[in-house]
Amino acid sequence: MPSFLFENCNLYDGLGDQMRAGMHVLTEGTRIAEVSDRPIKSASAQRVKVDGRTLMPGMIDAHVHITATVTNLGTLQGHPPSLIAAGSARIAYEMLMRGFTTVRDAAGADWGHAEAIETGLFHGPRLFFAGQALSQTGGHGDFRPRTFMADGCACGQGFPSLGRIADGATEVRRAARDELRKGATQIKIMAGGGVASPTDPIQNTQYSAEEMRIIVEEAEAWHTYVMAHAYTGAAIKRAVGAGIRTIEHGNLIDAEAAALMAEKKAFLVPTLATYDALGRYGRELGFPEVSLMKLTEVQAAGLRSIEIAKAAGVQIGHGSDLLGAMHVHQLTEFTIRREVLSSAELLASATRINAEILMRPKELGRVSSGALADLLVVDGDPMADIGVLTQPEKRLLMIMKGGTVYKDTPALH
Repeated sequence: MPSFLFENCNLYDGLGDQMRAGMHVLTEGTRIAEVSDRPIKSASAQRVKVDGRTLMPGMIDAHVHITATVTNLGTLQGHPPSLIAAGSARIAYEMLMRGFTTVRDAAGADWGHAEAIETGLFHGPRLFFAGQALSQTGGHGDFRPRTFMADGCACGQGFPSLGRIADGATEVRRAARDELRKGATQIKIMAGGGVASPTDPIQNTQYSAEEMRIIVEEAEAWHTYVMAHAYTGAAIKRAVGAGIRTIEHGNLIDAEAAALMAEKKAFLVPTLATYDALGRYGRELGFPEVSLMKLTEVQAAGLRSIEIAKAAGVQIGHGSDLLGAMHVHQLTEFTIRREVLSSAELLASATRINAEILMRPKELGRVSSGALADLLVVDGDPMADIGVLTQPEKRLLMIMKGGTVYKDTPALH
C-alpha cells in the first residue's frame, strides 16, 4: 500500500479546538506515521499539495441505518435480503463520499455488511454494527399489526430485519448473547416509545431495570456496551441507571436526566436531521400518518435537548438516523445544530467524541501518529464555517480511509 505526504496543511487534528497552520502529515500503509510542523522527507511517498487547505480526520456518524432502504420501515418485510443488501451498498458508498469514513449502524446491518466493506466488495465507511435491536413486546421494535395474534413466544419477531422481540430475563440474555455471537460490536435496545413504530406512545418506558441490567452485563462480558433508543427523561434515567452507555435521540431529556448522564459519563447522540427530513418529505415518501403525528413533539424539542445536555456537561456525539431516500440529508445535522453549538463543538462531536463512543479514541477521529489514516482534504475552513462540510461535491477534494484513497482531485498533485 502506498504512502502519502500531505504538505502545508491547515490541520484540524481532532485533539483540540484550534487549526494549526503549516503542518505536514505522512501516512504509511493504513496508518499515520508522522505529524510535524516542519517539512517531512520521504523518497517514496506520493505528495499531496494541500497548500493551506484543511486536513482533518475522516468524520464519524454514530447513528445510521444502512439497511433502512425505505422510509416506511414496516414495509421492509416485503423486500428480499438481496434487494436490501444492494440498496445498503449504495447508501454506504454515498456516506463515504460525504466524508464519513466510519459509521455506527444502530440496527439492521450485520457481519456480512461489515465484511463486504472490509474486503472491498463494495465501498463504504468502516462499520460498527449492532445487528438486530432488542425490543420488548409492544416496544419500539415491535412492528406487528394490532391484528396479529402471537401463538406463544414472540421472540425473534418484530421489526423486519432491524430488530427482534425478547421479553424477560432469560430471553433478553439469550438475545444479547446471540447478537454478540453474530459479531455485533455493541448491543442496541429500545428503552422507550418511538416515532416510526405505529403502536407505542412516545412517553412509554420500555424494558424493566432488571432486563436492561442483564443486557448490559452480557455486553460488558464481551468488553463492549449498550446503546439505547430513548426520548423522555424518565426513559433516559432508567436506562442510564441500568448501565446504558449511550442514549440515542434524547429529544425530551430533562435537567435531572442530563445530570445523571453527566454523573455516569453516558453519551448523548442526537439525530435531528431525521426529524427535519421527515417533517419536510415524510408524507410524500410514505411515512405512516400515525408516525407523522408523533413526529411533531420530538422535532420541536430537538435543539432544546442539546442545550440541556450541554449545560449539564454531557458529551454529545454526532448522529443522523435517516431513512430511505432521506439519507441524502445526512449533512444537514451540522446545519441544524449550529444554532446551538459552535463549529469547534460540531467538529468534536463528529470526530473525537464519536471515536470515544466507539471505544477507539486512539485510532479514529484524530490526526496523530499511529492513528488510522482516515483523512479529508477540505477546500475551506470548517472551524470558521461548518457549512463547508455540507458541500462535499465541491469542497471535499480528497477522501482517504485506512490509507486507501476513494476520492482525489488533480489540483492536489
